[in-house]
Amino acid sequence: MRQTLELPAELTIYTASSTRADWQAWLSSPDRDRAAPLLIDAARVEDVDGAGLQLFGALLRSLREQAITWQVAAPSSALQDACRVLGCSDWLNPGNAEARPV
Repeated sequence: MRQTLELPAELTIYTASSTRADWQAWLSSPDRDRAAPLLIDAARVEDVDGAGLQLFGALLRSLREQAITWQVAAPSSALQDACRVLGCSDWLNPGNAEARPV
């Protein structure tokens, strides 16, 4: 069964600490199905900066390290633009993505 992780509307330095804590709790949750693919719902992202992208990259790296397959669904234009500007558009396509820190 597929799992879903919804990205917050604000993915910035101002929300990085709380977002990181939420993602770490999710990644370490004993209730999470470790074999299930992950759908990352990115439709709500309205505001993103370099710190937010660095955090997103760290999430993708953690997923790769835990052998979790993932797909980004409906990335918002804000997230697409930020990824394009910083050269990490491949993060939105897991077939080509290498989750590397920004």
